[in-house]
Amino acid sequence: MSDTTSVYQAYQGNTYLFGGNAPYVEEMYENYLENPGSVPDNWREYFDALQHVPAVDGSNAKDVPHLPVINAFAERAKQGGTKVVVATGADSELGRKRTAVQQLIAAYRNVGQRWADLDPLKRTERPAIPELEPSFYGFSDADQETVFNTSNTFFGKESMPLRELINALRETYCGSIGAEYMYATDQNQKRWWQEKLEKIRSKPSF
Repeated sequence: MSDTTSVYQAYQGNTYLFGGNAPYVEEMYENYLENPGSVPDNWREYFDALQHVPAVDGSNAKDVPHLPVINAFAERAKQGGTKVVVATGADSELGRKRTAVQQLIAAYRNVGQRWADLDPLKRTERPAIPELEPSFYGFSDADQETVFNTSNTFFGKESMPLRELINALRETYCGSIGAEYMYATDQNQKRWWQEKLEKIRSKPSF
């Protein structure tokens, strides 16, 4: 079986993959392994290329979904076999929310411009975009003051409460400037745009 570690090592210079978006990419990669057609075309092409990276044992075996393997060990533990510690409860839920925050950030960077306020006369109602709503990721009002790591952003803080992060994302990507740049293939260009926009919340001083 191929080792995902070898894949990550081969692409460790990619800042988009190895910043705070890594959990989001890992989840997408898991979905790809289970069903390649379940991810966007550009990601499927990228993951297809990863399949040609040799495994740590030097073989050319293809990678397989990891979640069924994890679940199998968990089931074996329930049946009294090998003792396996499975993260559950609050810790597991917090981990899910951390991943969801990175998905939320990626969503605003990708489609936030579709909800930008570009009609000064307000003649057209902005479309509803579920991916930009915290509830889409399972967040509730009780999570608004929860502090999450935001080191992969350029808002000037290593961590922010969810409420503050959402406000910053909406100011940056859903204000009177609709910035569309995530289609670019050069990761350095993407990070350049993220830094320029997020540092000033898309409010230039002319």
